Amino acid sequence: MVDHIELLRLIEKNARLTPEEIAVMLDADAREVEDEIARLTEEKIILGYTTEINWEKTYPDHVTAMIEVRITPVRNQGFDHISNILSQYDKVTACYLMSGGFDLMLIYEDDNLKDIASFVYEKVATLEGVLSTATHFILRKYKANGIRFDEEKIDDRQAIVL
Repeated sequence: MVDHIELLRLIEKNARLTPEEIAVMLDADAREVEDEIARLTEEKIILGYTTEINWEKTYPDHVTAMIEVRITPVRNQGFDHISNILSQYDKVTACYLMSGGFDLMLIYEDDNLKDIASFVYEKVATLEGVLSTATHFILRKYKANGIRFDEEKIDDRQAIVL
């Protein structure tokens, strides 16, 4: 029997592992691994596979914003009503219900600051029940989804000998 927690941990770190490679790591049969992945996918435990991209290297104008949203919950629907509306936008890559000084945190990615500002004042702030927003722009990513964005630093200073 395949330990599904260990299986999930393995594919979360590297979704490109083959069932055969996973089977060796888990001391299991490759067919069992395939069946377990299919079951976890059917049960919506595995929701998809993604690739972490360092956009700074290929598309420097790419902008990511974190948008705090304070809302008044809708009667009989709570926070779900507004979060469902905001989650439908393609450029909203994440939407979280938060504790603390605001209610929702949106992660929004677009081509420039103006497009993000337009989304906030045209789409988010105009929703009934939205009390306020605060937008924070990601200046640089050092780590995301467990992956470090290390860049090799070259020391180009000249040595001074006295």
